[in-house]
Amino acid sequence: MYYIVDTLEILSIMKNLISILICAITIQVHGATIQESLYIIRDSISVSNGSNIPYLTFNSNSSDFYIESPLIILDEGDSLKLWIVNEDSIDHSFEITNVTGSSALIPQNDSVLVELKFNNSGGFIYRSNVSNSDYAYCGLSGTIIVKNHNHPSFYWNLREHDSLFNTSIMTGNNVNWSNYNPKFFTINGNSHPNINSDSLARINGNINDTIILYISNCGRSLHSIHFHGFHLEIINSSFDLEEIGRFKDTFPIRQQESLILRLIPDKLGEYPVHDHNLVALSGSNIYPNGMLLTMLIQQ
Repeated sequence: MYYIVDTLEILSIMKNLISILICAITIQVHGATIQESLYIIRDSISVSNGSNIPYLTFNSNSSDFYIESPLIILDEGDSLKLWIVNEDSIDHSFEITNVTGSSALIPQNDSVLVELKFNNSGGFIYRSNVSNSDYAYCGLSGTIIVKNHNHPSFYWNLREHDSLFNTSIMTGNNVNWSNYNPKFFTINGNSHPNINSDSLARINGNINDTIILYISNCGRSLHSIHFHGFHLEIINSSFDLEEIGRFKDTFPIRQQESLILRLIPDKLGEYPVHDHNLVALSGSNIYPNGMLLTMLIQQ
């Protein structure tokens, strides 16, 4: 038995299928609208030798001062409505690295609204832009994560601190970065041993888990992070897309770079993670300190 199907009927069926597919894709990437606020606040931070150095951060509210600018986590397809309030005594600027249309000028005692849609996953650094990049070093920088998965995730923001440079910059003076000599090194604002108490930083997982680690370097130095016990896979790099897919145990992370790594552990234990530069394992030349923590892999 033979059936004759009209060509127009076939085209109509195909058109309907395409419409359904387009509709499904549109629904998938439509996402939610996330509202966040950032307040530019000037204060100081305490480092591991007990001294205080002047600092600036984006805070999530205007009444408390935190050493780390807020971590903003979105899902792929979300829109972000970001209010930035400048409570400092000078004008500041803003941008999100590698995101077109994110730049803004925020006069002192004023605010701006930045609205953006994130259709691509990845790690992005928000900061004072190129015209005041020194203030980004002094704390005015943070991380936006756009996810497309539900795997256990951890987040690191790498920084180093030179108290002389902070003091010069925060009093309006220029600095010579060729003389930069940082003495203090932090992940999410903490140094060893306090990093291990940070649930966002310390990798804690099980054998055969898929674990995602997001790393941003908001400092001015290159940091080479070494993992004992495992090789991790680079799944995204804001610096070089050719690095994607490489498995390594040591990862150089350049200033203002975001890197996303995947770990699937195959054995139990507690394993050190640290900067391969020994200076970064100290605080004011006292060891151990700085960028040193452990991973805990359980059954």
